Amino acid sequence: MTHIVDQFITVIQAEKGYSAHTARAYRTDISLFIRFFLCDFNSGIQGAFLVDTEDLPLDMSQAQITDYLNGLFLSHVSQVTREAVSRFLALQVQEKKSKKTLARRLSSLKNFFQYLVRSGYMDASPADMIPFPRLEKKIPRVLSVDDVFRLLDSIPRTTWQEKRNLAIFETFYSTGMRISEIHGLDMEHIDFSGGLIRVLGKGKKERLAPVGKKALDAIKEYRESLPENPVPVFVNQKHGRLSVRSIARTLDKIVVNCGIDHHVSPHTLRHCFATHMLDSGADLRGIQEVLGHSSLSTTQVYTHVSMDHLTRVYDKAHPRS
Repeated sequence: MTHIVDQFITVIQAEKGYSAHTARAYRTDISLFIRFFLCDFNSGIQGAFLVDTEDLPLDMSQAQITDYLNGLFLSHVSQVTREAVSRFLALQVQEKKSKKTLARRLSSLKNFFQYLVRSGYMDASPADMIPFPRLEKKIPRVLSVDDVFRLLDSIPRTTWQEKRNLAIFETFYSTGMRISEIHGLDMEHIDFSGGLIRVLGKGKKERLAPVGKKALDAIKEYRESLPENPVPVFVNQKHGRLSVRSIARTLDKIVVNCGIDHHVSPHTLRHCFATHMLDSGADLRGIQEVLGHSSLSTTQVYTHVSMDHLTRVYDKAHPRS
């Protein structure tokens, strides 16, 4: 029988378009709370565990244990209180989890309990009145325009793999796409004559991203060097879709070879795209649309990067600074 957590994950993926990565994180968060509630929380409140996993039969598989715990949790779900949720979150703080992880775990539980209320398992959500932790907005680290050019110009372009690498990172910097979006890019998504890429972003939302001539030329040259015409734009040795991990590892090697002395991730190039566009006078709303941000506040972090850059230039150049 499909247990309640599986049902919930299926529903939120259908309703909210969550990626497999987000759904996996939600499942982990909820499973952690269920184990805490059954095995830890009630030992202090009621004087005895609802269940001790060490007492379960040794021949039970991990999947069977999970099913058993989920079923047991559902039969005791009316006993879940705000105090139980608060103590679970307090334990996360004691374990030195980041505020971002804490916020996601609370979000997972809020959504899960709301689903249980809608499904008739609970009268009210015990997490509704628990506030989210205030998150500090980290200012992203970006490369200068000169450093990005140095990185891109350092990529060899002799073999088809080298031409592919150049095309990948020209596309990153030209469009501001996420690594998952680059990974999932198919040839049919690129409009070479119109200079546009149809991007399938978070939550399966589509958007159009302008792409520059250098990136398009790099893609054309790379594709022309392939012996066949695979559907994915960026492929591995066997002409299957290039993995996210391979893209990241390739960038690591390029960064080392060109002499940049700090970490540069594929997401750094997305930050560079947005910051350099803003520095050149692009409209913040336009950048928001190209990046696929649902909220303008997410895009506004780049205004702080640009202001930091402006302040440093001022301090270095102005005679009375």
